[in-house]
This record gives sequence, C-alpha cells and structure tokens, in this order.
Amino acid sequence: MTDTRTGYLLAAIQDEPGPVTTHRAEEILAASPYSHHRNSARRSLRSLTRAGHLLATDHGGRRTYTPTGATT
Repeated sequence: MTDTRTGYLLAAIQDEPGPVTTHRAEEILAASPYSHHRNSARRSLRSLTRAGHLLATDHGGRRTYTPTGATT
C-alpha cells in the first residue's frame, strides 16, 4: 500500500511515537514523492480515517490522528 500517498502516510504514521496532526502529516509527505500540500494531507488523513486505519480525536482544540489499535 506504500505505492500511494495514503499508503506512504499510513506507514509513516504507524512509526510515529504519538498522535499526528495535519501539520505533521504535511511534514511527513514533504519527504515523499507525493504532493505534500496541506489539503492533500487533510484528504489523505480523512481517507485513512474513513477506511478505519486511523482514529481521529480532538486534543486541546486540535485534531490528531493515531493508528487504530494504538493508545494515545
């Protein structure tokens, strides 16, 4: 699944030590061959959440994402 932007992002998020924000997802994608604009990161995060790969939560007014099955 790492041959797509969302696959690349999911693999990277699974290696992150804590929850990921949209800003962090944008930074992760900047190191990839895929588009790393803020809206691209948001779309990928939403897609991964809808597919059940990520859990979206709000912390201090900021949305964060963690892999499903991970603890925050």
